[in-house]
Amino acid sequence: MTLVSLPGLTSLPVLDHPDLVAPPVLAGLKAWPDADRVAVVEIDPDLADTAAMSEAYDVPMAAGANCVVVAGKREGEERVAACLVRADTRADVNHTVKRLLDVRKPSFLPMDRAVEESGMEYGGITPAGLPAGWRLLVDARVPDIDVAVIGSGLRRSKLLVPGDAFLTLPGAEIVDGLAS
Repeated sequence: MTLVSLPGLTSLPVLDHPDLVAPPVLAGLKAWPDADRVAVVEIDPDLADTAAMSEAYDVPMAAGANCVVVAGKREGEERVAACLVRADTRADVNHTVKRLLDVRKPSFLPMDRAVEESGMEYGGITPAGLPAGWRLLVDARVPDIDVAVIGSGLRRSKLLVPGDAFLTLPGAEIVDGLAS
């Protein structure tokens, strides 16, 4: 199988380089049927934020995907979801995510909690290997990306994923209108 790549980045088979992903991400990749199509690339950790990485490595924002974690409560029960959206869009937290989680007031999970509970670094949270109990909402436009650049659980690397592979990501719910 051909490994996905982008110009200017050295693609490595992710399952052959477990040191380049956070432990929960590696576990999530092992459960993903399309993990053999996923590459990992090393980057400067100071450039892990999407805009900085896109500029430094000449990767279009439309090729990036961001994973944001949102939470809300209903009748005392907290509901958490990771939302994967294209980097050139924003998750529709106040309407679509609110409706899907069936909560009164959704908000971004505080950074320290997201990091602690996911076992991933801030700026590297990714949909593979999320905690049990978190929903995974994927904007319907993400699978249309030829090669999506997403977090690896670490700031010093990124995953390159064929967009259609998100259709086989365990637990993924493909949602029309998740982002605007």
